Amino acid sequence: MADDLFLAIDVGTGSVRAALVDVKGKILSIAVREHEQIVPQFGWSEQRPADWWQGVAAAIREVLETAPDARSRISAVSACGQMHGTVLVDGNGVLTRETAPLWNDKRTVDYVTAFERAHAPAEYLAESANPPTPAWPGFKLQWLRDNDPSAYARTAAVLMPKDYINLKLTGEIAMDRTDGGASFLMNPQTGEWSDKMVGLLGLDKSKLAPLRDPVEILGHVTEAAALETGLRAGTPVLVGGADYPVALLGSGVCRPGIGSEVMGTSAIITAIAEKPLLDPSVSNVGTVEGNWGAFMLLESGGDAMRWARRAFHEKQLSYADIVAKAAEAPAGSDRLFFMPYLVGERLGDHRNARAQFFGIGAGHGLAHMHRAVLEGVAFAVKRHINILDGISGSRLERVIASGGGAKTKLWMTIKASVYNIPILVPQEAECGIVGCAAMAAAATGRFSRVEDAADAYVSFAEEIRPDPRWVDVYAKMQPFFEKLYAHSQALYNDLDGMAS
Repeated sequence: MADDLFLAIDVGTGSVRAALVDVKGKILSIAVREHEQIVPQFGWSEQRPADWWQGVAAAIREVLETAPDARSRISAVSACGQMHGTVLVDGNGVLTRETAPLWNDKRTVDYVTAFERAHAPAEYLAESANPPTPAWPGFKLQWLRDNDPSAYARTAAVLMPKDYINLKLTGEIAMDRTDGGASFLMNPQTGEWSDKMVGLLGLDKSKLAPLRDPVEILGHVTEAAALETGLRAGTPVLVGGADYPVALLGSGVCRPGIGSEVMGTSAIITAIAEKPLLDPSVSNVGTVEGNWGAFMLLESGGDAMRWARRAFHEKQLSYADIVAKAAEAPAGSDRLFFMPYLVGERLGDHRNARAQFFGIGAGHGLAHMHRAVLEGVAFAVKRHINILDGISGSRLERVIASGGGAKTKLWMTIKASVYNIPILVPQEAECGIVGCAAMAAAATGRFSRVEDAADAYVSFAEEIRPDPRWVDVYAKMQPFFEKLYAHSQALYNDLDGMAS
């Protein structure tokens, strides 16, 4: 019975979770502790790292009660966590600031705008692997330097959320390269902090935590942490990784040619590549196994269906009713197009983009409108896939889907047919927990590589294949969607001008 369990920890935006996972990758139990986002003013979003630790300690104690002698059976602790939450600690590991700005905190927008005005993409893309955006910790550190100089001055190390939990568990300070690569401060070729990026942002490199690989052993549970959590002192703790790349691993997305689509409020498409795909419209995150995940985000994924439910039905119909209505319309919605840019675009020159229906005729009805919304999101994601394929020079061969939208069979079949590649859905929805277990399995020598652990741990509930009849229809429509996208750009500034 000894050493036949892993403890996985996931520090999310809404809660922290602790899970016991057996060495075959099966989740045995999960304990959850919720925490709040603090919104001091519009556009800001913070949390207290102390709340994360309090929740983690309680969740660990609860989950240890679910299996006999669990404490002595855990061979390793492996954590992942929300990205970009910028935690400041002093030389003793004590917080210099009670709260940390989160990934969705927008207070840095003026710093991003100033950076974009001063620097062309050619100056920073190869050094940072990314375009500028308010999420990156590099810009959060600029804001903290200028607006909380006392805390910044006392800071000895900048950490991400899971790193703070690891510090509390082990007393060791480090950041892994998946979080580091999504900071706007790490050189993607060397895997070390970029002197150039640190200089461009006017930051202090000595405050950046040492960068390590996710599957390394960071340290061991201290006596103090053992008292708080119930864990066995001396239990190995991994460096761990950012939640998104760890979830990619835990869904089987860990090799070039395989993509991931997270179908939530937004739609995030990620293509695994050996190197970052450098383009002002593409973001890149390092992956656990050492590749890169190049990703593009469509702000309105599931949100487009939510909008349609409100706009057409004042929320009186269920989503299932709307999908059933959409199924009454033919593939292609009789040449009715929906541009799904309800809240603009995240990156690029067209953050002020708008949504529209195009091609409405007297024969179109509600069923066509609903199907066009589903198809429009698919065409928009396919546009992103085409961009990623074009930069990488190789095509995506299959997509692994997760999120709420992955449960809608009609939408999945539409997407598979628009992309003209199969879509697979993992059997286990807790991909982050599975990814943590795969890391622990590799770190403890049960597999020689994390990819092998993922192969063993991830299975798929279903495979949705393209409908050949729909593929032909959508293949003719995609170029028109792209043309409509390009032609519409010229109108957005004019539309904004009307408001003034």
